[in-house]
Amino acid sequence: MQLKATLLASLAALAIPHMSMAESGIDDTTIHFGQIAALDGPAAQLGLGMQAGLLAAFEEVNKAGGVNGRMLTLESRDDGYEPDRSIEQLNRMIAEDKHFALIGSVGTPTNLVLQPIATDAEFPLIGPFTGAGFLRNPSLGNVYNVRGSYDAETEQWIAHLVDELNLSRIAILYQDDGFGQAGLSGVNKAMDARGMSLVAEGTYTRNTTDVKDALLSIREADPEAVVMVGAYKPIGEFIKLSRSYEFTPEFVTISFVGSQALADELWPEGAGVVISQVVPFPWDNSLPIVADYQAALQANDVNALFGFVSLEGYMVGRVAIEALKNAGDNPTRADFLEAFANIGTLDLGGIEITLGREDNQGIDDIFMTRLLPDGFFEPM
Repeated sequence: MQLKATLLASLAALAIPHMSMAESGIDDTTIHFGQIAALDGPAAQLGLGMQAGLLAAFEEVNKAGGVNGRMLTLESRDDGYEPDRSIEQLNRMIAEDKHFALIGSVGTPTNLVLQPIATDAEFPLIGPFTGAGFLRNPSLGNVYNVRGSYDAETEQWIAHLVDELNLSRIAILYQDDGFGQAGLSGVNKAMDARGMSLVAEGTYTRNTTDVKDALLSIREADPEAVVMVGAYKPIGEFIKLSRSYEFTPEFVTISFVGSQALADELWPEGAGVVISQVVPFPWDNSLPIVADYQAALQANDVNALFGFVSLEGYMVGRVAIEALKNAGDNPTRADFLEAFANIGTLDLGGIEITLGREDNQGIDDIFMTRLLPDGFFEPM
């Protein structure tokens, strides 16, 4: 009897290490992804747009049998675009040990606090919705970006305003945090390269629309153009307030603004506002990736509207799926990250993604768009 008990105990001890070999966030049928983003408040449309695109990509592959026999799920958690809440959500996610990777996290100040925690935990951070430079350091072996950088966007702004329109008096409005500072840095680099400097700067506080003081300060400098680094509600308020003061310079803003949300905020006053984008035109279904996105988005939600943010989420999902396919039948997080390091050049359908061990940014192209009087967009 004692021998039998000892044998059973030994077999149980052997079984425990075997069970622990299963990677966190994966079971026999499913791979569980997590998202941390604003799902409520003045930046909610950004988190919800990324969520919609990711879900469309995941549901598309699930209907085709999943990835190496497993279905993909996404759990989205709200941080309200506030770093303290981002930290809380990621620490919970890591402690619960039920998610394979973090995907589609939204914002520069939020990712600034998420990245060190994720890196220390060797937790993959895939496709963050920010162009901040600190995430483009290839020594961060757990971070892979899809979108272009803020430096690339701001260079395109200044090329448009200075090189094409021959303007020289340029001011900036920016969110007073890491996001705004990243945009300001990019603008200053582009201006410095042309031997120029900004004529005025104005700031506002994140998650507010308190932009009047910044407007009055900028207007005093009489700029020909104002470039803007912020989310849709404060940027929309700044432009509407400017026009009420009969202050009508060229307005240029950043992809992170949330283009459709900004168009909705401004209508019918948005005509002429220029917005840089990091994905192609979401209504151009002559491009295979856009046709795929449109079909997947509406298959997942018949009422879904096309837009730049959800297209970015869909493309992030597609790249993550490609890495998973190459990570093996029973992937670990390390296998997943190794697959990203070995992607090389991937054609998503008219758009090429290039990723590797020394290059963790997928797309370098920037696409310029302009708001029309009817609230729609045109590619420039």
